[in-house]
Amino acid sequence: MRILYRARQFWHTVFLKTDPHSFRLVQEQLTPAQWALFNQLQPDEQAHAISIYRKLLHQGDHHPDLLAAALLHDIGKLRYRMNSIERAWIVLAQAILPGKAKRWGSLPRDGWEGLPGWRKAFILAEHHAEWGAQLARQAGVSPLAEALIRGHQHPQQPEAGDLENNLLSKLRAADNDS
Repeated sequence: MRILYRARQFWHTVFLKTDPHSFRLVQEQLTPAQWALFNQLQPDEQAHAISIYRKLLHQGDHHPDLLAAALLHDIGKLRYRMNSIERAWIVLAQAILPGKAKRWGSLPRDGWEGLPGWRKAFILAEHHAEWGAQLARQAGVSPLAEALIRGHQHPQQPEAGDLENNLLSKLRAADNDS
């Protein structure tokens, strides 16, 4: 099922083009510092974020922290630019070799600078939500938006409140559908 989701996501990124009107909407939603981060995303990542943002709006979800998190949830990926082969490899490994994929995604104590690109891609897949939350905090998002970005790939957090878990559910559903 996850492979089909990723195949559909890949197909969308190849053919999905973002119109100038969408960029204006995003710019109105984000602060200048947040917009600067969003602008650093690769075009396919921007299109993916805008697709989630539009889905949430279409569903009537207008919570500003949810919308900011939708647009910035993948900014942790700014730490390493994955190519399409690395993305495909991660999807296959996570589906076929989940234990190894998790192990390959662990961050070595001495850093990751000297690691090969394929390994960095696994580390990025595992840690981009946390890194993105840190970048978003530095760009001035609210604590709730930061928590949504941090939690967008994880199951519901028992320590989180009802509002946070509700918004996380909405973000994950839109993300999984984009």
